[in-house]
Amino acid sequence: MEELKSVKKAVIPVAGFGTRMLPATKAVPKELLPILDKPLIQHILEEASSGGIEEIILITRSGKEAIENHLDNNFELENLLRKSKKDDILKKFPKITLKSLSVLSIRQEKPLGLGHAIFLAKPALRNDEPFAVFLPDEFLISLSGKTDFQGMVDNFLISGRGQVLVEKIDKKNVVNYGIVDLNKKRFKPDTPVQISNVIEKPSINEAPSNYRIVGRYIFPYRIMNHLEKIKPGRNNELQLTDALSNFVKMDEIKMDAVLSNSEIFDCGTLKGFIGANVSLASKDKFLKNYMEEIII
Repeated sequence: MEELKSVKKAVIPVAGFGTRMLPATKAVPKELLPILDKPLIQHILEEASSGGIEEIILITRSGKEAIENHLDNNFELENLLRKSKKDDILKKFPKITLKSLSVLSIRQEKPLGLGHAIFLAKPALRNDEPFAVFLPDEFLISLSGKTDFQGMVDNFLISGRGQVLVEKIDKKNVVNYGIVDLNKKRFKPDTPVQISNVIEKPSINEAPSNYRIVGRYIFPYRIMNHLEKIKPGRNNELQLTDALSNFVKMDEIKMDAVLSNSEIFDCGTLKGFIGANVSLASKDKFLKNYMEEIII
């Protein structure tokens, strides 16, 4: 049996306008909004690195240069911190904490959808190379010592099948998400379930389950064949869910759903952004005590 290739590259689309967080995101990319003392994108990169990712492919656009600047060196500031003996601050910089990661940027010139954004990464991948996708709106706080993404990598290395992270939601909310069809199979602890279809924002009656897709994926390179063939859908955009639906129905390599074991926050909304900050702060003894003081 041919040895499966490990997942070393991750695509992170950051070309969105962050309209749900305006006016905060008018001049500041939403990916740089802080979750405690680090911007959202840095948390995402740390999560990727924990699962063995070595190269990040940012799908970006004009006006998002601040993200690349944050991830790059700032020699003047770094030297100032060293001279001031503020190594405790310096060690939090992404170029220090994530020095094993390389970052490549690709411009998405037109907002043609998530499927289009991921397809733009094709030249940066070999034609036999699996890759991950992280949607930076979704902030995950693991409820165990292992991130969901680490578990997805482990599953992929065993099966070679694509991995899609999901969470169980109230049936009334299926109209807001991509929903997976699991043929009425149930999850067992730490056991993925094969996906038979994916439906984008179905009605409550049409929804095949109440498991919604979370923004973490591991794809075989062959997903690019399906992304290339899909036609524009809603808002004239190329939808990832259309490519996923074709993949699970037509490709000989299958796709598995992995049930999340994390707190999940949509940081593209004010509610999710505040929730992520409060939840993470509550896990720090000093910040937890401070929150209790100011709330009382």
